[in-house]
Amino acid sequence: MTDLELQLQWGRIMAILPTTLDELRRRAREAAAHAYAPYSGFPVGAAVLCDGVVHGGANVENVSYGLSVCAERNAVFSAVARGARRIDAVVLYTPTDSINTPCGACLQVIAEFGPDALIVCCSDGGEKEYTLEELLPAAFSAPQLAKR
Repeated sequence: MTDLELQLQWGRIMAILPTTLDELRRRAREAAAHAYAPYSGFPVGAAVLCDGVVHGGANVENVSYGLSVCAERNAVFSAVARGARRIDAVVLYTPTDSINTPCGACLQVIAEFGPDALIVCCSDGGEKEYTLEELLPAAFSAPQLAKR
C-alpha cells in the first residue's frame, strides 16, 4: 500500500465519528446477547456501518457445523439484503478476556464489500483496530476473475 493510499484510508477511518463507533460497539454487544451458540458456547456479535446505517448480526450455530454462520457475515448479509453495497466499518464483540478477529471466511466477505473498512475487534479484555490488509493481506478479488 502506498503512502497516499494509507493516508486516504486513515483519513476515511478518522471520518467515522467517535459517537458512531460507540453505537457500533453497543450494537455488536447487543447482538452477541442474541447469538445462538449452544455447541461452541462462544457468542459473537457484529455491527457494520454502511452509508451511515448500522446493521447487526450474531453467530447462529447448527448441529451440522457447516450450516452455521458467523456474526460478521450475518451482519454484512443483512446490510446487503437491505441494499447496502459498501461497508465503512465492522465492529466485532466477544464476551471474552482476549481480543478475537474475524475468521478467514468473514474477512473474504468483508473484502467484497469493504476492502478499506475499519475493523474493530472488542472484548471484555480490550479493543484493537485493524485494516483488512493487516488481517487478510492477499484477499481474492474480482479482478483476479478477469485473469482466468
